[in-house]
Amino acid sequence: MSTAGAASLKAGHIDSRYIRNFSIIAHIDHGKSTLADQLLLKTGAITQREFKEQILDDLDIERERGITVKARAVAIRHEHKGEVYELNLIDTPGHVDFHYEVSRSLAACEGALLLVDAFQGVQAQTVANTYAAIDCDLEIIPVINKIDLPVIRVDEVLEEIETVLGLDASEALKISAKTGKGIDEVFDAIIERIPPPSGKKENPLQALIFDSKYDSYRGVIIYIRIIEGQIKKGDKIRFMRTGGIQDVIEIGQFLPDMVSCDSLGPGQVGYIITGVKQLEDIRVGDTVTLAGSPAAEPLPGYQEPQPMVFCGMYPIESTDFEKLRDELQRMGLNDASFSFQPESSDALGFGFRCGFLGMLHMEIIQQRLEKESNIDLIQTAPNVTYELLLRGGKVMMLDNPQDVPDAGSIEEFREPIARVNFIVPTSNIGVLMQMCEDRRGTYINTEYLGPDRAQVIYELPLAEIIYDMHDRLKSATRGYGTMDYEIIGYKAADLVKMDILVKSVKVDALASIVHRSVAEKRGRSLVKRLKEEISKHQFEIPLQAALGGKIVARETISALRKNVTAKCYGGDITRKRKLWAKQKEGKKRLKQFGQVEIPQKAFLSVLDANKGE
Repeated sequence: MSTAGAASLKAGHIDSRYIRNFSIIAHIDHGKSTLADQLLLKTGAITQREFKEQILDDLDIERERGITVKARAVAIRHEHKGEVYELNLIDTPGHVDFHYEVSRSLAACEGALLLVDAFQGVQAQTVANTYAAIDCDLEIIPVINKIDLPVIRVDEVLEEIETVLGLDASEALKISAKTGKGIDEVFDAIIERIPPPSGKKENPLQALIFDSKYDSYRGVIIYIRIIEGQIKKGDKIRFMRTGGIQDVIEIGQFLPDMVSCDSLGPGQVGYIITGVKQLEDIRVGDTVTLAGSPAAEPLPGYQEPQPMVFCGMYPIESTDFEKLRDELQRMGLNDASFSFQPESSDALGFGFRCGFLGMLHMEIIQQRLEKESNIDLIQTAPNVTYELLLRGGKVMMLDNPQDVPDAGSIEEFREPIARVNFIVPTSNIGVLMQMCEDRRGTYINTEYLGPDRAQVIYELPLAEIIYDMHDRLKSATRGYGTMDYEIIGYKAADLVKMDILVKSVKVDALASIVHRSVAEKRGRSLVKRLKEEISKHQFEIPLQAALGGKIVARETISALRKNVTAKCYGGDITRKRKLWAKQKEGKKRLKQFGQVEIPQKAFLSVLDANKGE
């Protein structure tokens, strides 16, 4: 590369012919983060001393669980045939709950490395992520990883790539991200097979916001991919959807740490800081343009993600309410698929109704709140979003069982249905089908991927999937089964609201929506679990499950009984009778006015009752 070219590279700007933007897509645990680390190590972006596993996974929770939750971008400099190239890697999560993060990352790329485990082969998320990349019209390079394993089946995996995904596997790369074998071939394939960006420097600026994060010192850091034109430090920019105008205070790239520069051109990926402190001012998917010479129209952006799982989060200490609100706002900026709004409960006080894409998503947010923000939370059992057709034709979306109107005003109760793609060993097909039938599933088809594995497709109610389907599948298939699902719509079902009464008082936070066929069984299971979780008080506590006005299950927690006649040695029985009568009066008073303390675990009994079937 010429001296002038090298100088412009240092300044941040580089000719788009020498830029390649790519993602690594794969099923969970097929080696995405390890490959990303190896690419950084080979190019000297990090030294052997700095090298640590999952360098792009900077959340504590990502390291603990060994998974990627947030998409991360990093620019790698690599020399190929005497020219220096800028390779922008946008790391993506692999779990089904974070599919939205994957789709955002793919929109900022021209190509993708499709990573497949040399032993496990094509899995459910491999299929889902490949189709997402095909929808974005990306150049896909198949890569077989973990060829250093003692047992591998490379030829069968190549055949799966061709038959299941419809990709040409003749030029698939064979590598080991752990040992570094084949990494040079990966670099060559990225440069030779992925096309350069097509944008032009002279055109009006169009930059896509594909992510953002909040820094308490510098405000909002906006991750952008320049599609057309260029952006310089000091430019006055406009956010096309929200209409806000700001000055660019700092601009830079991730190398992998943030390094500032003077300008970025078409095809480049980096960050801008404008000093915006309000989280609501930045929208992921928005288009950044110059205020003085704006682009004619914004980029398509992204579809708004629809949270499908909801639960209540309440601070144990009521003084933490404002702190919880601030932390949820911060999470909402870093994660556009997370939503929240204030709500109150008679049992728990003031808190927030939070929306998530799935159960893992919910667990991650809850753990981050407790660990990073040090807030003690009570979390209610999760539920999905329902659609209600009311008499008079009005359609109502419902994410909280407390809000279910009177049964008389409901024409039709609809639940979300998901199309679920299972990939399982052929020996486990029978167990899987039984599991789906028990959950009101509708069989679609079975396709054999080889002598030992099959793809089975079912349509299932989302509520039956999110609780424990993944765990049950792993148990039934000894860890070999995988699943991926997408919501396909709403379908009418015979659903009812089940209330839980503790000491004849409805506890709103324990209400749930269940199918009528299992309502009685689930009610019995739930009150049994509540009996185990709620400790004895000095008065008797009846626990009841009710469908409308009909009680379908009851358990009673007996009262703590103090031996009031312990000091009476012999003597007349009337003395003992007086003491017992006095105790009875006291218990009667307590039964009227005594408060039942319900522990945190009791609110998740709803979840256990669903699992316990």
